[in-house]
Amino acid sequence: MHLSIIIPLFNESESLPELCSWIHRVVESQHLNYEIWLIDDGSTDDSWHVIQNLKDQYPHIKALRFRRNYGKSAALQTAFERVQGKVVITMDADLQDSPDEIPALYSKIAQDGFDLVSGWKQNRKDSLFLKNIPSKFYNRITGWISGIKLHDMNCGLKAYSNDVVKSIEVYGEMHRFIPVMVKAAGFKKITEQPVSHQARKYGVSKFGWNRFVNGFLDLLTICFMTRFAKRPMHLFGVYGLLMFVAGFALTLYLGAFKLYCSWNHIIARKLTDRPSFYIALTTILLGTIFFLAGFIGELIQRNSPLRNTYAIAEELK
Repeated sequence: MHLSIIIPLFNESESLPELCSWIHRVVESQHLNYEIWLIDDGSTDDSWHVIQNLKDQYPHIKALRFRRNYGKSAALQTAFERVQGKVVITMDADLQDSPDEIPALYSKIAQDGFDLVSGWKQNRKDSLFLKNIPSKFYNRITGWISGIKLHDMNCGLKAYSNDVVKSIEVYGEMHRFIPVMVKAAGFKKITEQPVSHQARKYGVSKFGWNRFVNGFLDLLTICFMTRFAKRPMHLFGVYGLLMFVAGFALTLYLGAFKLYCSWNHIIARKLTDRPSFYIALTTILLGTIFFLAGFIGELIQRNSPLRNTYAIAEELK
C-alpha cells in the first residue's frame, strides 16, 4: 500500500464529511493505493455515527472508537500500530490542515527519501496570544534543548516513512515531541515543509491554557526519556555520587578540624552548632537517594518495558 492517512478526532462530526471527500478527491487524482484511519478519541457528539456512514461511502476508510477520551497521543499510537502504507501522513480533523498538501508531503518521503517531514504553518489562522506567540516560544525552547531546528514542531500535518511509525511509541501527551522521538530512534533525515493553514470552520479548539504547563513538563520528560530512559543510573548515579562525595568530604573536614582544635586545646563550636554540618549531612542523604533512584530505575527499566493499552469500543476494517 502506498499511503496511510491518520486522522485523530474528538467531537468533529461537522467537519468529517467535507474532510473525507476532500482527501478522497486529492488522493484519487494521484492514483495512489491508500487507506484512511479515523480514530475517534471518545467523542460525545455524533462523530462515530458519521464515520459509520462515511465508511459505506468510502471503502478506503478504516476506523476505531475509544471508550473514553485518551488524548491525541493514544490515538496516534493506536493508528501507528495498524497502518500499512509505506508513507504515513497525520492530519487534524478540523479542516485547518489542507488535504491539498498530501501530494507534496508524500513525495518528500517516497521520492526524496526523508524519514519525517513536519508541516510548517507559516501563516497561522489562530489566535495571536493563545497559539501563535506561545507556539513560537515553545518551538525555540524545544529546538534549543533537542537540537532539532523546526519552526513548527507540533504541527499536526506530518509525513513519515512506515519504518518510523513502527519504531516509536507515543504516549501521554508526547505527540508534541514526535520529531524528538524520531531523532532519538536513530532517524536523521528530518525536514519541514511549508503548508497552508486555514481558519477553523466548525466547532471550537479542544486545547486550553493547561497545555502550556503540560507541554513544559512533557518536554522535560521527553528529554529524560530520549537520553536516560535506558540508562537512568547515568543521570541519577552521577549526580548522586558527586553529592555524596561532596557531603562526605565536608564531613571529614569538619571532623578533622574538630580533632585539631581538641588536640591543640583550641575552643571550637560544637559540630551540631555549625550550619555546614547539617549541609554536609543533607548532601550525603540526597546523594544516597539519587544513587538509589538510579539503581531502582535500572531494575525497573530492565524488567518492565513501557507499553500502553487502550480500551477500544469498536473498530471498522
